Amino acid sequence: MAGAWDLTALVNAADAKAGQAERHLWLVRLLEWLRHAPAHGILRGADEQRTPLPVLRLKHLLRQMEQHPDLAARVQGLAQAFWRDIDATSLFADFGFGARLSFGSELLSRLQARVLPATPDTRQLATLFPLLFEPDDTTWLDALDDATCAQAVRLLGPQAAPTQAAPMQAAPTPAALMDAMHILASHVQSAAHSPALRQRMDGTLLANEPFRQLGPAVASLQTAVQAQRHDDTLQQAAYLRALLDQCLRAADSVMPHLESFGVSVNIVFDLDQLQGRCRRIEDLLNAVIAPDGVTEGRRLLADLVGSLRGQRSVRALFARHYSLLARQVAERNAETGEHYITRNRDEYRDMLRRAAGGGAVIAGTTFAKFAIAALGMTAFWGGFWAGVNYALSFVIVMLLHWTVATKQPAMTAPALAASLPVGQSSSDDDLERVVDRVAQLIRSQMAGIAGNLALCGPLVLAVQLLAVIWTGEPLVGAEDAHYTLGSLTLLGPTALFAAFTGVLLFASSLIAGWAENWFVYHRLDSAIAWNPRIVGLLGAARAQRWAQWWRAHVSGLAANVSLGMMLGLVPAVAAFMGLPLEVRHVTLATGQLAAALGALGTDLLQLPAFWWCVAGIAATGLLNLTVSFYLAFKVALRSRGVRVQDRRRIRAALWQRLRTRPMSFLRPPPFG
Repeated sequence: MAGAWDLTALVNAADAKAGQAERHLWLVRLLEWLRHAPAHGILRGADEQRTPLPVLRLKHLLRQMEQHPDLAARVQGLAQAFWRDIDATSLFADFGFGARLSFGSELLSRLQARVLPATPDTRQLATLFPLLFEPDDTTWLDALDDATCAQAVRLLGPQAAPTQAAPMQAAPTPAALMDAMHILASHVQSAAHSPALRQRMDGTLLANEPFRQLGPAVASLQTAVQAQRHDDTLQQAAYLRALLDQCLRAADSVMPHLESFGVSVNIVFDLDQLQGRCRRIEDLLNAVIAPDGVTEGRRLLADLVGSLRGQRSVRALFARHYSLLARQVAERNAETGEHYITRNRDEYRDMLRRAAGGGAVIAGTTFAKFAIAALGMTAFWGGFWAGVNYALSFVIVMLLHWTVATKQPAMTAPALAASLPVGQSSSDDDLERVVDRVAQLIRSQMAGIAGNLALCGPLVLAVQLLAVIWTGEPLVGAEDAHYTLGSLTLLGPTALFAAFTGVLLFASSLIAGWAENWFVYHRLDSAIAWNPRIVGLLGAARAQRWAQWWRAHVSGLAANVSLGMMLGLVPAVAAFMGLPLEVRHVTLATGQLAAALGALGTDLLQLPAFWWCVAGIAATGLLNLTVSFYLAFKVALRSRGVRVQDRRRIRAALWQRLRTRPMSFLRPPPFG
């Protein structure tokens, strides 16, 4: 292990005539020695107690090189060979950016980097850099003083050879920085002229064609630097800064367009790459024109090392590029969720009526579920047709403007988050409004569940009893009834399955938001309304109505169809993989238990098994609602950036309302 090397052994292993891979491996060991090897004689004085140990070891190495010419010759010889054969331009032009403008390719690259080992046998400094440095190295790089940096450049930089007559310069050389700026400028220009970004930028900010002028501006700066014309260099640098500022402002104008007309993760990735390259050009410009190249070079190196953590992290990539999509999903669900929140008695009664209608539909779904199970199909096809049954039922409920209680939490959570204070401290009035919204939401959930169960259970039981009267046999027989009692009981895995169903309810809300974002992003409503072939087929007026209908219902259709198919197919797929997962939906479970009661008679009410199933249904309803609400609320909070201190104040305000006015969470205001 490199960390076990002492300085003497490390220096003795330095060989300028070794192959490039061996030389690079020596540098990796040198950095490991700085971080992890024992100090071996490095004394820490009173002023050095807070100095990072790598800084002390670097000073020790440089001091030894100053005092021992033979040691310096070995290390400098290897350093010169390194700078001679390495492509330093790649570090400044390529490191931290995707090879192609694609989110998928960058994700694959990061996954490969986490799995596949890296090799030091490379000419590209961008490839070698992650082997040399670790993200935490920024701590000791920031602690380096200017004198130590200058000494390191003098002894280890590209102009450090004793026989070289060229004037001493800070590494990296301005030539490498300028070459990197040319490469970066060409990438920025290419990305900015791609249709995905160009068509979404504010046209007024592109009037002076700032992206087209980047390349010539960098070339003019390089000419001034090479001619050592100081005043001209500063003038060209100021012009380049102004262009970069215009480019960044034009890039910033893409975001409002995305928020209004739909988010694309690939566009967000392309935009981040463009903005990152513009900032890198500015960083390199600072290093080129800085009077003190050593200080600016150290800052640039520390910035590159600091970016290692984000460049290696798959989670960081997802967090950044899906945050906007999450916000769009949350905000679109928030718009839908407003319809599920009751504010007064009239809306409360309307919710009860709509929930009762949903319960009636689910009663029919219950019998269809038993009928599909009676066909004895294979697991996949049984799950598929069960999913179709659920999906059709949920879509019918939606089209009739009724409701299913378990669909509410994933939609109402973003609506609640949208009312939370963002960006500044919340006032008492803000907190009171939030508490009112929470109370309205809980009342709405209770009304939804009450309406669903009040009609679903009695209606299923009534159909069972009518079937017995007319035919002598219930529609759902005793065998299915006993199976229902065994599956719904709280003594079994019902709670786990109910929580899992809550996850599926949340997932359906994500699919709904994504589908609506996709619909808006591709402007399908406009296509339906104005496409010549569609207009010719439907007529202008009907095409307009269809466009409006799809725009209003695409989210609901996606949510209901996806939820239904997941409820049916996920257990079948899980069983194929050996996972004994099932779903527990509170309204469906109530219908099943009512069917069992109709099959076995009122004697069932005297058995503990029945009441354990009742307890299981209560737990199912609680977990269906709380799990889906919690997950949706977390996504909405993250997407809106609600501060931790505001969350604490909201919790305190909720507890205060619960102590003083607990019934406000259960029943609507007396008037309205």
